[in-house]
Amino acid sequence: MKLEVVVETEIRPTEDEERVLRAVTNIFDAEKVEIIDSGTSRILVASSNSISSLLKLHRAFRAERILDTARSVLKRGVRGSTIVFHLHKQAAYMGRVSFVDGDHESPLGAIRVTIHYSNPEDIIDWLAPPTSKGKPLWEKEMPA
Repeated sequence: MKLEVVVETEIRPTEDEERVLRAVTNIFDAEKVEIIDSGTSRILVASSNSISSLLKLHRAFRAERILDTARSVLKRGVRGSTIVFHLHKQAAYMGRVSFVDGDHESPLGAIRVTIHYSNPEDIIDWLAPPTSKGKPLWEKEMPA
């Protein structure tokens, strides 16, 4: 099963490019990073075809004890074989995971995470399994 993860965020004129890159790499291990300059805006695009690129998110969901929230947000973001969700850029810069509904909830713009995979439920079950009293009911193997 082919996996593609794309993480995108705008680099605002007042932002330092290195700080934006750090925000993204605090939560995601990219195989490729590029900055697309469209003339009116600059977009940092990080991508990977490896499930291991999501290990930082996997660990953060557990460390921050947000598995239920993460599962709910991921499930809400499923469209066919794609999962889309947004993260607060400043929280990511600090190494924290905070979900937002879009750019309007993050003063410097949100980080958009898009995961393409033939069975998104496998990714969700691995990243954020269901819980009981805050503890995962199971830990699923990393999808291949």
